Amino acid sequence: MTDFASTIDETPEATALPAPRTRTAAAPGGATPRKRARSRLLRGKWHKHDMPRERLIKQGATVLSDTEMIALVLGSGLPGHDVFSVASQLLGRFGSLRAMLDATYTDFDGIRGIGPAKKAQLLAIMEMARRSLVDKMRKRELMNSPETVENYLRLLIGGRPQEVFVSLFLDARHRLIDCEESAHGSLTRMAVYPREIVRRALNANAASLIVAHNHPSGAVQPSASDCRLTHTLRDALALIDVQLVDHLVIGADSVYSFARAGWPGAPTHGAVSGIANKV
Repeated sequence: MTDFASTIDETPEATALPAPRTRTAAAPGGATPRKRARSRLLRGKWHKHDMPRERLIKQGATVLSDTEMIALVLGSGLPGHDVFSVASQLLGRFGSLRAMLDATYTDFDGIRGIGPAKKAQLLAIMEMARRSLVDKMRKRELMNSPETVENYLRLLIGGRPQEVFVSLFLDARHRLIDCEESAHGSLTRMAVYPREIVRRALNANAASLIVAHNHPSGAVQPSASDCRLTHTLRDALALIDVQLVDHLVIGADSVYSFARAGWPGAPTHGAVSGIANKV
């Protein structure tokens, strides 16, 4: 069976800070509550009703800035490094909340106020978010919840600095049996072994499969080798009566679905750039 190395040519771009999700009406004098809160933060003077916890309780989490959300999770800072400055350092290090979701323990090294306990706390919260999405997938038919699958995969591999190929094994009712990372690669290249994915599908007694891989550049347009791999894997799974439901290409902010696009890129004979043929 032919194996593939998925390639992308795009140059990775820095992840942009997410735009504010809500607007707050301006108060008399032209200043919004958020601007007033920021001003008090810079002066080191906060009233209780301006603190993130109180604002979250009264107005909901969407009114908080990214810095305030992180500060609320951390709870406290260090002498000379209050929790808001620590939160700002974290955002400065990673660039966005989304990028923080892919952080490892050592990625937090060198940030004052982030010791072993807070590192563990941040990593635990990120893992809770991932597991909650897995629980949702196990309890519902994924054919009826494509947004749940896409949200989980963006959280799992959307911000990874290298390519990762993921297989979701589903039962006859399209409920999740298992999710595994079937292949890992470099920034622009990854070897994928269809025969191993077929073998795992048989071992898991899967009735269908969703596969996905990320493009670290953020661009989700599939490459020629992505298309050829998709059709080869789809045909190989059909031989054992397992349906390939979809192949998703995951970017930081968007997702490409082969199924929604009508399964483009039918296989052609001959060499295709980026494909590694192995026995």
